[in-house]
Amino acid sequence: MTLYGEKTPPADDRPTVRVTAVTWPGDEPEPAVPTGGPGRGSRSRRVRLLLAAGVATAVLGSVAGVGAYAYAGDVPRGTTVLGAELGGRSRADAARELRAALDRRAAELAAPLSVRVGERTAEIDPAEVGLTVDVDATVAAAAEADAHAVDRLVGSRAVQPVVAVDVARLDAALKKVVGDQGRKMTMPAITWKGTTPKAVHPKPSLALDPERSAQVVREGWLSRQPVTVPLVETHPATTAEEVDRLVTELAKPAVAAPVTLTTGKGSVQIPPKAIAKSLRFTADKTGKLTPQVDVKRLRAALGDDLATIEVPPKDARMTISGGKPKVVEGRPGQQLDSAALGRDLLAVLPKAEDRKVTGELKPAEPELTAAKLAGLGIRERVSTFTTRFTGGLSSPRSQNIITIAKDVDGTVVLPGETFSLNGHTGERGYAQGYRDAPVILDGKLVPGVGGGTSQFTTTLFNATYYAGLEDVEHKPHSYWFSRYPAVIESTIFWPDLDFKFRNNTEYGVLIDTSYTSSSITVSIWSTKIWDSVKTEYGPRRNITQPRTVYLEPGPTCIPASGSQGFTQDAFRVIKKDGKVVKREKFTWRYDAEPRFICGREPS
Repeated sequence: MTLYGEKTPPADDRPTVRVTAVTWPGDEPEPAVPTGGPGRGSRSRRVRLLLAAGVATAVLGSVAGVGAYAYAGDVPRGTTVLGAELGGRSRADAARELRAALDRRAAELAAPLSVRVGERTAEIDPAEVGLTVDVDATVAAAAEADAHAVDRLVGSRAVQPVVAVDVARLDAALKKVVGDQGRKMTMPAITWKGTTPKAVHPKPSLALDPERSAQVVREGWLSRQPVTVPLVETHPATTAEEVDRLVTELAKPAVAAPVTLTTGKGSVQIPPKAIAKSLRFTADKTGKLTPQVDVKRLRAALGDDLATIEVPPKDARMTISGGKPKVVEGRPGQQLDSAALGRDLLAVLPKAEDRKVTGELKPAEPELTAAKLAGLGIRERVSTFTTRFTGGLSSPRSQNIITIAKDVDGTVVLPGETFSLNGHTGERGYAQGYRDAPVILDGKLVPGVGGGTSQFTTTLFNATYYAGLEDVEHKPHSYWFSRYPAVIESTIFWPDLDFKFRNNTEYGVLIDTSYTSSSITVSIWSTKIWDSVKTEYGPRRNITQPRTVYLEPGPTCIPASGSQGFTQDAFRVIKKDGKVVKREKFTWRYDAEPRFICGREPS
């Protein structure tokens, strides 16, 4: 019997155990007649037993030694990563060896990665999307004891590196490759045209799945082969059949007849038109369509009908008395329980009979209490602005200015809130008390309901501007009118043109309006923050002259004397503690207003 170790080729230095010429007791045939005299057979058997025991001990000892050799270090011997031998090393040494190997392949790893998305191919810079080999995670994976014991003793193990990538940056890069190949999901919906429901059937999206894209790029990067990134089709959670079922089983029955709303203070009929305005079908981001009753819309649709059973709460308000702000207490009210009403009404809408719901009136506290209002720091006037108009208070244009001013007067804008003039007044029509007066439409003055409200908008804009409040949205007029400051002015038109400002202070803001027979004034009350807010103008440039336009005479023709067109810059300069802390640039280009003449052009 021979026990010896022999070296394997240089690529694998693990020891190998070889055993030869071993005969185990009982395997060989016994001779029929003993030879060599008495007792010789017994001695021969004992020798064989001792020899076998020795072989076993030697084998076990060798295996134990080889096992200790194979398990030396944190990483089992024979373990490689990207061709780098990490076996038998500590984790720190293995990490250094792997980093050295990666440094040797730096140029290869930095080479652009070819990707294919749909029908398009492109190259991506690995560094720009964060493609790297995570050394520490790779060494940890190499050190994991998940191979079979025999593999550790006599085999080899190639461990795949752990690749990291910035999913968001990769997704942004791949979206450029996708271009117009993808498509957005068409969400399921049910819309209304009057009281007729219309089904919008869903369609799946075709887009990247960021996590799946990252997975295939991580797996394919080191192969140096082009990587195909899939476009994934995602279907909305609600199917076309389910949309049709909602139309048939809910939307159509909902508006088939009115619903009776009964309370302890009386009853109100909810007509189909109000039901259609308040029954909404909303899809979440997965495309799941859910019906619900929007009680706020329902309340608006019922209008004055609810006044017979509800008492709306009244917010505390602030007035200016004796040159100082004064808090006026609000009052609680009684309103329908919105959550219960929405739930109960939705339950009866599919029914053909017994279309009745019982509404519960609950106490409703004002949103703005006197205590809260008093703590907002509204204590001094921080800005004021006045513009002038002609025609006295009896002219339609002046009446429109006063109407919108009264609507806005006393408005409190809380810290961080954005005020929208369109949002506050809603549509300005005849029902709201507005009259026909000249408005600019298609480049000329024509009669239109609400003419003159732009003058109030300009006055309000300037008051907030000189209070140092944040300008969110405004649009100057197409033509410059001398009654307004150039550039620092704003028009308004429902619903497309709005004026918005944000209360970017820690204090409340009170809008106070007042008027005379020839002027409108807006003042902002709060706590003064800035030393001063002023405007510095740049020179007018690109000046153009008006042209003359002859119009058909008649009641809709409004003459105009015309004005120059020009471009100008205005700078809002804000100072605090004697230093300029903000300098904001506003620029506008005015068209030359034509000289409109109501009459035929001279021949």
